[in-house]
Amino acid sequence: MERTLIIIKPDGMQRHLIGLILTRFEQKGLQLVAARLMHISESLARRHYAVHEGKPFFEGVVRYLSSSPSLVMVWQGPGAIQIARKLMGPTFGCDAEPGNIRGDFGCSRGYNLIHGSDSPESAKYEIELYFKPEEIVKYDFSDAAWLYGSNE
Repeated sequence: MERTLIIIKPDGMQRHLIGLILTRFEQKGLQLVAARLMHISESLARRHYAVHEGKPFFEGVVRYLSSSPSLVMVWQGPGAIQIARKLMGPTFGCDAEPGNIRGDFGCSRGYNLIHGSDSPESAKYEIELYFKPEEIVKYDFSDAAWLYGSNE
């Protein structure tokens, strides 16, 4: 099972979109295995976005992520990273077609509602920033065969 870090960012929280966003991931069949409501510190935001340090937008995204509480989660499933990225849509809602989270709920060119890991390597790094291994819950879906089944 592949894991991805998903963060409902401050604008998603402040706009009361938590339930609508979580529903998209649940309905798709991904499994929530860790969650934490937290106010991400500036130092943690800097570590989170370290790959972008030195870029013109770095200070702005650090301020944005640390400006208000966020819901930080780990979701898993076969192909979870790619599935989550499709659910989220293009980076900014103003560029996203309807049918994905950013396309349905976003119109900003600066705030983008949600973060999702973009590769297995970034997922591993990001998950370890926010969760200890023992904080990730292991359990089986009773309908896993129906969710992840194959005719092969």
